[in-house]
Amino acid sequence: GVLHEDLRLLLDTALPPKRKKVVLGVGDAKMGAAVLEELGVQCQTGGVVAELMRGIRLHFPALVRGLTAQSAAKAQLGLGHSYSRAKVKFNVHRVDNMIIQSISLLDQLDKDINTFSMRVRSWYGYHFPELIKIVPENSMYCRVAKFIGNRRQLSEESLEGLEEIVMDSAKAQAILEASRSSMGMDISPLDLINIESFSRRVISLSDYRKGLQEYLRSKMSQVAPSLSALIGEVVGARLISHAGSLTNLAKYPASTVQILGAEKALFRALKTRGNTPKYGLIFHSTFIGRAAAKNKGRISRYLANKCTIASRIDCFSEVPTSVFGDKLREQVEERLAFYETGEPPRKNLEVMKEAVVEASEVVAEVKRRQEKKEKKRKKREKRRLEALAAAAEELAENSVMETEENDVGAKKKKKKKKQQQLEELEEEPEPEENGVEEEEEEEEEPLPKKKRKVLVEPEQPEEDGEEKKKKKKKKKKAAAQD
Repeated sequence: GVLHEDLRLLLDTALPPKRKKVVLGVGDAKMGAAVLEELGVQCQTGGVVAELMRGIRLHFPALVRGLTAQSAAKAQLGLGHSYSRAKVKFNVHRVDNMIIQSISLLDQLDKDINTFSMRVRSWYGYHFPELIKIVPENSMYCRVAKFIGNRRQLSEESLEGLEEIVMDSAKAQAILEASRSSMGMDISPLDLINIESFSRRVISLSDYRKGLQEYLRSKMSQVAPSLSALIGEVVGARLISHAGSLTNLAKYPASTVQILGAEKALFRALKTRGNTPKYGLIFHSTFIGRAAAKNKGRISRYLANKCTIASRIDCFSEVPTSVFGDKLREQVEERLAFYETGEPPRKNLEVMKEAVVEASEVVAEVKRRQEKKEKKRKKREKRRLEALAAAAEELAENSVMETEENDVGAKKKKKKKKQQQLEELEEEPEPEENGVEEEEEEEEEPLPKKKRKVLVEPEQPEEDGEEKKKKKKKKKKAAAQD
């Protein structure tokens, strides 16, 4: 009954100031009533409005400038995609689809494990027929058959392993005695390998079923905690799956929830004018089994009423809790005791008041925890960003330091080279007194320091002149190389 804010804004901007004389054409009567109630604008609905809207939609590109038929088609496609995405997001938020798929898979696994276990029984029963009576459970039978293998090889040493599987020493001893006096046929190693591999597959399927049941229990405690606390996870998940979603289940009346799953019997009873069914899927709950035969119909009707309340609380509450489910379960227990002993149960108003008080405390605690988690997450995010910023600064400083060190190192290397050259030049022998005239002649033509040549000593007597010339040539070569 409340007009959407976007529609209200659109009408406020589009309509003229004198609204009382304006008559709007609206295709939906409910929308027209809402516009009249909120804005005081009279609206007309009917077949003429629908035809006008159809014509406007058809000729919209011609009526609006700059709008082509192609762009209008794209806009329609985008609107359809956004609408579908919003619906999918809603379903994902409620996680109904995960519960529906998991309960369907759980039912299928139950059928498959039962069929495969019967196949193992009939296959291994030719070799060890007495084991079927001793171990009637399907999954345990497959484990025992895989452990025993050939019954002729079973001895006292394998008694401990049998006790671990069977969880009973008397049963393990009975299996050992039956294997010694069995009337089964002998089996070849190849057949035994096939039976063991098939038993291993059945055991893995049963283990996977246990894990899937735990997953279903956790999902139901998140999505529908009140319903699962009232009637159980498996029965609640079956109700959600049969209805299609938790929202659909919340929309059903209690009379529909009571016979949900018994549609065949209902229509057959209506056709033959017989008695209609008293319960459907809720028959699997423990309450109906515990009630007396004359009270089964009454307790099923009462339980369906409480299931409807629990599903609506789970569907439309912001923070789902199991407080209401626990209180509703207590009410059903009190009604069962009333049918048996006559003790009057508490009134629904009192129970709901207590549940509201407890639920408000639980919701406050949950919100407080969520706020703490959010604060911790923000702190972690802030620390991570600070660490990233500090690391980036360190990298920048290291890069600057490396460039400076490289520059300083290059300068130091150049200085070292110059010092080495000067030291080598200083270490060379000085000319003797006889070579003063040659030094003066060379000073007339000054040379740069880097290309300073080694001064040649004056000639000695003729006896060692050739040796001195060779030495001078060697010194010149060394100086040029330096």
